[in-house]
Amino acid sequence: MLDNLALRPVATSPSRTLAEFAAGLHFSDIPSAVLERAKLLILDALGCGLASNAYDFADAALAGAVALGGEGPCSVIGRSVRLPVRDAAMINGILIHGLDFDDTHLASIIHATAACLPCALSFGESLGVDGRALLVAYAAGMETAIRIGAAAKGGFHHTGFHATGIVAHFSSSVVAARLLGLPADAIMAAQGIAASTASGVQVFLEDGAWTKRLHPGWAAVAGITAARLAQNGFKGPGRPYEGRFGLFDTHLQHPAAPIDVAAELESLGSVWELAETAIKPYPVCHFIHGCADAAIALRQELDPADIGSVEALLPRDTMPIVAEPAAAKQRPANDYEAKFSAQFVVATCLLKGAFGLADLMPAALADPAVLDLAARVTCSIDPDSVFPTYFSGGVRVVLRDGRTLFRHVRINSGAGERALDEAAVSAKFLASACLTTTRPDAERIRDAVLSLETQTAAGLAALLRK
Repeated sequence: MLDNLALRPVATSPSRTLAEFAAGLHFSDIPSAVLERAKLLILDALGCGLASNAYDFADAALAGAVALGGEGPCSVIGRSVRLPVRDAAMINGILIHGLDFDDTHLASIIHATAACLPCALSFGESLGVDGRALLVAYAAGMETAIRIGAAAKGGFHHTGFHATGIVAHFSSSVVAARLLGLPADAIMAAQGIAASTASGVQVFLEDGAWTKRLHPGWAAVAGITAARLAQNGFKGPGRPYEGRFGLFDTHLQHPAAPIDVAAELESLGSVWELAETAIKPYPVCHFIHGCADAAIALRQELDPADIGSVEALLPRDTMPIVAEPAAAKQRPANDYEAKFSAQFVVATCLLKGAFGLADLMPAALADPAVLDLAARVTCSIDPDSVFPTYFSGGVRVVLRDGRTLFRHVRINSGAGERALDEAAVSAKFLASACLTTTRPDAERIRDAVLSLETQTAAGLAALLRK
């Protein structure tokens, strides 16, 4: 049973430990509070997926998938067309992560649900599993993704990889293998196979390309593939994480801090990291959320016309991603560049006192008032940041009369003690979903997710179809 596994010393191979955890996990092992949080994370992700259908990338991705494999039996979030299982998982991953509005586990710096739900939903639908089985597989995948991400200590980002795109291959292999009911040996093999597919480079930051959106969906494809291969006896390496030329050796090479995967697994089964996953209140890179909070708070104390200059304070390790090069960040060319621009986000929040999906539309990106203020935002390292525990941030405004206003946010909204509750998550879901569906349909989806243990994967998928 899981209780015994949690007390057992960590095995030599992390993939073995994760495999035994996943194989031995039962619905009754998951605390009720963790299950409730899991359903909120799934609800939030599905809202993001529905909202993505309002954007061009969703049409392009779906057209590409249809060209690849034609139609099939599995549902696509917010669409009437159905696809083969792996293509459906790919598109659902693109949709869930497409707006960068999905959840983040802060310490691991990964989009945890995007790393697990596309596989659980599509493969679960194809296998005809019930809601309990879907939740168990999702939970096993979440703990896998989060702990691998935590072991890297931010190192994937520093070496140019999108951490979610890396860990999602392993978590998807665990999700798929658990849905198949595979024994620990096969779940271990599936992780080993996934080590040869795990990638996801961050070059999209240069020009706002769409490839980051692909990473979780492509990982779901890889996870389903790995699990089916393992089910049929295909051999994978036994030390995919810690082995010579394994994940950490190849992808990090010279890490700033020692990598100890075993240490991250010691609490597996007794501490549920998925419950610490933060839900985003703003559709931008999570690294900027502390600054956004601070800017919104300052908006209540000033008249934007009085602003002379602005300094945004950010965690040191996030500067290359959300603040540099400054000239490009001050005038983002598209919505994706804007999501990764502290200058643009802070300027918008100071002017409008909020930041939502509408603030990434073409008219908002071209707003001369926002661009004028963004050009006066400089970014500095936050000396009081508690990153990566929380995505802290601060904003200092110098007014035209010489006065200075300052606000610092240690715990970003949506995280820790400021986590969004069921009412807030439901409100976010309805706002997102109603971009592309009716309020009654959105409410039916919400109710099904909040009672997912009594539903089936196919039933939920049917509600998500247009």
